[in-house]
Amino acid sequence: MEIKLTTSEIRTILQGCQYTLQLVVSSKDYRRLQSSEYFSTSNNVVLNDAFNVLGEVVDAIVQVEQFNQQGESSHGAGN
Repeated sequence: MEIKLTTSEIRTILQGCQYTLQLVVSSKDYRRLQSSEYFSTSNNVVLNDAFNVLGEVVDAIVQVEQFNQQGESSHGAGN
């Protein structure tokens, strides 16, 4: 089963994930957990890293959309 999403929907979902991560990171309980000496991930990754990665992916999507719009505009101008 393939789920069909528009680019806008993909961008919105990713931004929603960013917002959710931001809520978790800002909670006292999560900050307490993350600051524990027992908190460890295999690559020393924390939720802020995931937030930043999602932001980069959203930015890349926006760049592709802008490039595609420019391409459509310049292609349509010649007709």
